[in-house]
Amino acid sequence: MARRKTFYELLTEAINHFVDVGYTSETELQKWVVLLKKSADKTLRSPTLTSEEIRRALRSVYSRVVINGGKRQANISKFTLDKLKPTMRRDLERRILASANLIKLNREEAISNTLRRFQGWATSVPKGGSRVVDKRKEKENIRKPLTQMGFKERRVIIDQTHKFAASLNDVIATNSDAIAAEWNSRYRRIGYDYRPDHKERDSRLTGKIYAIRNNWAIKKGLMKASKAGYTDEMTMPGEEVFCSCTYTYIYALSSLPEEMLTTKGRALVASRKG
Repeated sequence: MARRKTFYELLTEAINHFVDVGYTSETELQKWVVLLKKSADKTLRSPTLTSEEIRRALRSVYSRVVINGGKRQANISKFTLDKLKPTMRRDLERRILASANLIKLNREEAISNTLRRFQGWATSVPKGGSRVVDKRKEKENIRKPLTQMGFKERRVIIDQTHKFAASLNDVIATNSDAIAAEWNSRYRRIGYDYRPDHKERDSRLTGKIYAIRNNWAIKKGLMKASKAGYTDEMTMPGEEVFCSCTYTYIYALSSLPEEMLTTKGRALVASRKG
């Protein structure tokens, strides 16, 4: 059985053809487009394999946060955690499907952009061919969307797993009586393209603490929001594309800054210290 040509080899043949004879007809062009499309589809990793990787990654997050992480949450009871599991499990399945669909769309877009680049180049070659074409440069430019697909897939998986973890942590925290949260930006991480406004939210940098609206301590008149405001007045960690920020949740009144305690709250904290 003859070895199947790689996409690069087939693209080399296509470029050589048009360099030799130029653009002669739409029929000839489409013949090459069909061949390149089939080759590109086989070159990229199959959607089935990608879906399995996504499923493993998200299930790992679920296990880490809900199964193992939930056991370490001193503020959440087993009864509450068990009650939340069906909801979080449904979120897991939704995210697996959404992530797989996103990568599928990226895959289709990569193939489409590659073929569009090829057609744009091929139709620009005059009839009779050209001696001035930089074949290597054109090949790299045309196949660039395909070569970037592996990187894009990894970024989608990383981004979706972080979003899922942030969502699960939020569900657990709000159902285990968290009263506030500290924002942790990743602006110090080398190579991370952080958002300036997310850096401005960083609690370690600015001292800002964000209250969780309608929590038990607010309802009892023990605390209030600071000038930083509430968590629901801004995007959540991981909500925006490729955001790697996280929350550290606060459960005890004594962990709040003085300005967030009411007179009643300060008296309660003082009595407990005494």
